[in-house]
This record gives sequence, C-alpha cells and structure tokens, in this order.
Amino acid sequence: MGKFVSSIDEFYTFCEENEVQFVDFRFTDIKGAWHHISYRMSAVPKSMLENGLPFDGSSIDAWQPIHQSDMVLKPDVDTAFMDPFTADSTVIVICDVYDIYKGQMYEKCPRSIAKKSLEYLAEANIGDVAYFGPENEFFVFDSVEFRDTMNSASYHIETEEGGWNYDTKYENGNMGHRPGVKGGYFPVMPTDSQVDLRAEMMLLLEEVGLEVMLGHHEVAQGQGEIGIKFGTLIEAADNVQKYKYVVKMVAHLNGKTATFMPKPLFGDNGNGMHVHQSIWKDGKNLFYKEGAYANLSDMALHYLGGIFKHAKAVAAITNPSTNSYKRLLPGFEAPSILTYSSQNRSAACRIPYGAGEMATRIETRFPDSTSCPYLCFAVLMMAGIDGIKNKYIPVGPMNEDLFELSLDEIRERNIPQMPHTLREAVEALIADNDFLKPVFTQEFIDTYQHYQFERQIWPDEGRPTAYEFITTYSC
Repeated sequence: MGKFVSSIDEFYTFCEENEVQFVDFRFTDIKGAWHHISYRMSAVPKSMLENGLPFDGSSIDAWQPIHQSDMVLKPDVDTAFMDPFTADSTVIVICDVYDIYKGQMYEKCPRSIAKKSLEYLAEANIGDVAYFGPENEFFVFDSVEFRDTMNSASYHIETEEGGWNYDTKYENGNMGHRPGVKGGYFPVMPTDSQVDLRAEMMLLLEEVGLEVMLGHHEVAQGQGEIGIKFGTLIEAADNVQKYKYVVKMVAHLNGKTATFMPKPLFGDNGNGMHVHQSIWKDGKNLFYKEGAYANLSDMALHYLGGIFKHAKAVAAITNPSTNSYKRLLPGFEAPSILTYSSQNRSAACRIPYGAGEMATRIETRFPDSTSCPYLCFAVLMMAGIDGIKNKYIPVGPMNEDLFELSLDEIRERNIPQMPHTLREAVEALIADNDFLKPVFTQEFIDTYQHYQFERQIWPDEGRPTAYEFITTYSC
C-alpha cells in the first residue's frame, strides 16, 4: 500500500502500464470538498506537471475575486492513483494551489496551509514528523429527501435498519432484524446489513493505496466505520479525501447514499472523526515517557494542554458545521468535556490503552468529518505547538464516566467544555487566533469567519424548525 509513483518519469510509466486515457487533477477548498478537472493523457506534457495548470479561482467559494481569478494547480505526482470508478482508464493526481499574484502557495489552499504547519513544526525545533490517524464514521442510507423553502422545511431519511420500519410492508416481507437505537455495535448478519457493502469499500480503498485494517458496524442504525492505518499529516489528510470518495461512490453505485454528516438522525449516535496524533524527532516518539500516566510525556501533555486551551477556537475548524454541535449534545457518547483519560471514551481526549513507545499517542475525539482534513490536522497541531511552547497543562486525568455528570456538576467542578454552537466557536476564533498566525494568515481567518457566518450561522439561525412549531406555535 502507499505510493504508486515517486517521480514524473515513474508517473508516465505508471500511466502507460495502466493504459491511462485521462488525468484527473484534484484540489480541496476550505470546506474540504474535492474539485477536479480532467485532461486527456495526450495533453499532459512533463512541463505541465512541473509548472502547473491554470484554473479559475473565482468560481470556488470564498477564494479569488473575479478580477484576480487566474490561479495554478501544482500537481503532486507522488499522490497518483487509478480511479476505480470511471468507465475509461483515469489517473487521479492531488494538487496544491499556487497564487500567481503573490508568487507563493495560495494562503487559502488547505493542503498548502497544512504543509506550512509542518514547516513551522521543524522551524520551532520541536519535531521532524507528525503522525495523524483519523477515524471517520459514516452512515449509509437507502434514500434521503430534503426541502428548504420560505414556508416549509423537511427531511426524510430511509434505511431498512431503522427501528421505525419494524411494521413496514416490504415486497419480499419484513424480516425484522434491526440494530435498534444505539444497538449497532458489532452485531453479525442479518442485523448488520452492510457487511458486503463495507467489504467492497475496504477492497477499493486498498486499490487506491490505503492500508485497511478493519471494518465494522457502528453504534447507530445504518452507521459504519473502516479503520485505516495512520500516516504523516499530509498523507493522512489525502487519505481522508480518498476514503470519503470511495465510501460515497461505493454506496452510490449500490443504489444507496453515504454521508459523513455528524448528526443526521435525531435520538441516535452521530458521526465523529477521532484524530490520533503524535510528534516524532530523529526516529523517537516525543509523546512517550515510560512509567508516566498512560506513558504520556510532558510534551504530550503540553501539546494536549494547547488544544484544550484553544479548544473553542479550534472547534471552528475541527467542527465547522451547525450540525456538528448537535452531535456534541449529552447522551450520545459526545466527547465534549475537555479532559483526558486512559481508556475512558467519555473524555474529549482518550489515551489508547497499553501503548508502548511506538504507539503512544493522544486521541482527540471531538472533531468530525465536516471539517477539511488538512485544516483540521493543521489547527490541532498549531494549538499543540502553542501548548508545548507555553507549557499549558490540561485538566485531568479523569477516569470516571463523564457522561454521568450533570451540567451543574460540570460547572461546579470547573471542568471546561467544548463550545455549544458554531457561532460560539467562530466568535472564539475571531478572538483567539494568534496561535495560528505563524501559518494561517489574517486574510484566511477573516475569509473563513465571514464564510461561516454568511453560509451557515445566519441562515441556520434565521430558519424556524419543526420542533419550534411544537414548542411555540400555540403560545
């Protein structure tokens, strides 16, 4: 698994061996969405791979103005892999974005920002490699319908696994095997209806270069997860993009629909993206200290202290949707209490059990997959570096079941929490962003916060919900 090519010459050999007809160049916007442009193989000379290809940056949300729209995609041929879904042989190449006006990597390109964060890690003389291991949960539904107009709003999700379908009349009969609310963790077939679908996803993920370890049904109805081996920061973020593409496409081609939305089902668990992290230098894990609590070094604790110190601002990027905060409500294994613990999954940071030097790491459990992976990993690391520099100490360890604490108990004990809304998170980012400044420019931060207010926060706050009609219509 891993890279298929390591140079431009190898790229052309790889394309010849696979009889490639098209080269699909892809890049990521600030929302984390992939965009692409396809060239005929015969129209891709070596000079294009070396110097880049032009595109219109004004047509991408929150990027360039119309009078400065010309930008350049810089292909990273090391990322090349065959698209397993196209009818004609197509190779995908992930790109960075170059700003021709400032003569530098584009300050709003998430992949370029992530690369700058790694440069900062080295310049700070802290480490020479950062490993990240994301765990992306997802739902697979049979169908989804939604409507949003001036006088009506609705959504309807359907899955045969849904407990609401116990009395549904199906053409071939209702077999009755369903996981039920919060009952989806590890049942076998026929209760787990997605075994073959996940297996197809796992095989195709290996085809595109990911090292797949496991797959299983998750806690909620219709929910699954596939475990992928960790990688360096950029590699791990690239892999998230591949992972989401494959999961969505396999579901689509099987007549179903996959989503990484944090909380599509009211009353059942949501989708997270737990992120495992460690910093290394000269081949040594700097987060490891034998005999300390969970073998965590002081550096690891300071790194975590930085994440918790800036957690509300960090959340604007790691949990960047209004829907993110519906997942973080109490009662659904929501990791919203900012403390750490070994083994304890109710804390915002878990330290995996029994890890030796090679595997000691922290696992932040609050991020979700609506975040752009490049920005998510970069902001976590920048907060962590700030924690190392300032020797911040996180609250903890706390080994009790934090889900059992009442809101009053949390307040009385002064235990910090994640923000409760996207507005709270973005306003925290506006007030607390100096720790990002070595890598994230003020222009990016300004663009990001305006985008969040205009495209999510204000539209969401302005819309009545069905539940509001229940609670207020007759007042």
